[in-house]
Amino acid sequence: MAPTEPETFARAVAGLKAVTPRPEISLEEVAAPQRLAPYAYALMGTVLRDDEEYATGRLILLYDPAGHEAWAGTMRLVTYVTAELEPELAADPLLPAVGWTWLTDALEAEEATHTAAGGTVTQTMSSRFGDLAGPPPAADIEIRASWTPVGEDLGAHLRAWCALLSSTAGLPPPGVTALHDRRLTA
Repeated sequence: MAPTEPETFARAVAGLKAVTPRPEISLEEVAAPQRLAPYAYALMGTVLRDDEEYATGRLILLYDPAGHEAWAGTMRLVTYVTAELEPELAADPLLPAVGWTWLTDALEAEEATHTAAGGTVTQTMSSRFGDLAGPPPAADIEIRASWTPVGEDLGAHLRAWCALLSSTAGLPPPGVTALHDRRLTA
């Protein structure tokens, strides 16, 4: 018989499941890592526009009823988000700070109260040579972060994470049409 989930963890997962993301984002439950905490739940998110993938990410909820000193609490949200970028943008030395701000601003905008936030933003550029030569240089951004949510309702945290995915993918805020998407008529 499988062990019963603690009520606190079950409520946190229910809060995540209750969120409906914007139409460009698809969410699906995926296998969660089993060794990081006694209880875990994971979601995979993909940003699609015109059937093209713009960004992907994973959000993992960890729960340890005994608490964890490094988390400063019993729950921890861990994420990894990645997207391909234009090489010129990936070369910008301010990109890591901007990427981190996408997360912190999203958490603040959604009033997702948290503590102990930390992470890294990595920008990479790849040039192909030899038998792999041909395609133009490729560039990516990777955001790895974790934070401790305050409270059990994690809906605001998932909405903030979806906003991070959207920013990483270059989507305009909801309700705003990007200039390059406008259809001009005479």
